[in-house]
Amino acid sequence: MWFGIAAAVGNTIAAGIVRTPGDIARLVPNVWVFFAIWVAGGCYALIGASSLAELGAAIPRSGGQYNFSRRAIGDYAGFIVGWSDWLSTCGTNAAVAIVIAEYSSAFVPALALHQKLFAVSILALFTLLQWRGVKWGSSTQLVTAALKTGAFVILVIACFALGGHLREATTAATTATPTFPQGWPLAVALMLGLQAVIYTVDGWDGIIYFGEEVKSPGRDVPRAIFGSVFSVMAIYLLLNAAVFYVLPLHEVAGNIFALGLAANRVFGIYGDPIIRGIMIVSLLSCINACQMFSTRILYAMSCDKLFFRRASRVNKGGTPTLALLLSGAVGIIFVLGSFERVIAMLSFFFVANYTLSYTSLFVLRRKEPQMSRPYRAWGYPYTTGIALVGSALFLIGSILTDQTNAPLAAGMLILSYPIFLAMKWAASRSTTAA
Repeated sequence: MWFGIAAAVGNTIAAGIVRTPGDIARLVPNVWVFFAIWVAGGCYALIGASSLAELGAAIPRSGGQYNFSRRAIGDYAGFIVGWSDWLSTCGTNAAVAIVIAEYSSAFVPALALHQKLFAVSILALFTLLQWRGVKWGSSTQLVTAALKTGAFVILVIACFALGGHLREATTAATTATPTFPQGWPLAVALMLGLQAVIYTVDGWDGIIYFGEEVKSPGRDVPRAIFGSVFSVMAIYLLLNAAVFYVLPLHEVAGNIFALGLAANRVFGIYGDPIIRGIMIVSLLSCINACQMFSTRILYAMSCDKLFFRRASRVNKGGTPTLALLLSGAVGIIFVLGSFERVIAMLSFFFVANYTLSYTSLFVLRRKEPQMSRPYRAWGYPYTTGIALVGSALFLIGSILTDQTNAPLAAGMLILSYPIFLAMKWAASRSTTAA
């Protein structure tokens, strides 16, 4: 259970918390609406948590949500989830590695000229660590997740203990009042804000990527999922509350490093290096988790003949070596190329995957009523139905309000069918040759 929570916290709490608060405060310059959006994102995760807990406990396979959609709906549905999940995870890893390189250049100025090379080195290092085996990857995750959680808790305590008078002084010195949107612009702002929160919160289901490696999935998968949701949301809400305790709204709105500005106000000249150090530790934990996730996705698809069969072979330490190498290589390609658009589409991919997973629960309850279910979703079918309808509305709203990235993401999912056929053909050929 603790490893599952560590994987979720490590994957989820990363660069998003640095930029997202400023973006949402700019879109909806009202503290109460700001926190309402965060709570809405947390409620969406919590409602869906029981459904994924049932699926993860009943189908304890490595590879994440891919397994649920494939078993319930078919190979192509599973392929869509697995393929988009794998690419998104590799893209996230690349983005995180570059952010680490950028933050590290403040401590070692020479790195500013070689940021991409340093980012590639970070990905290669974690690939090597996990090559040693499952225990190396899990131990690294437990340590880095504990360090980042402790660092953020200390930061929150410091902001509340030392920062109250700073906010009062800054508020008294300004009369700026940001304009709150009305009508359709407000609807667009709320949707974009919710997109940002869902992207930032996503990752609470990290345990389902390691179903085959959990000793008691019927007990530990649900506990890890709920523990992850509550842990992640508690940390995020406390961090945002700490920022607004130190800074007035107009200084948070549009600030891509509001957390750093709050640390500067509290710690003075030491604030910037402190927050950068915390974020570097936080992002290292994220890379380790994402690397484990992406490897397990390819492993599961390979076992089901939806990817090259060699990707299912593991070394003595239990690591799927080819899947690990391919995931690391794709991450490096993203670092060297352009990945910003992929990152912008992640929230659409995430919710599309959740939509198929919630649909899968309905299908499996009807199609396989005798399936062993150590845990049953509380409130079913109402909670699952609410999560499914909410996901569908989010996807529709994204397409209507985000005219660039959401339609492109939807188009990529639709055009995945030729890739699906090619992968099935390649997998069948490799099986025949073997």
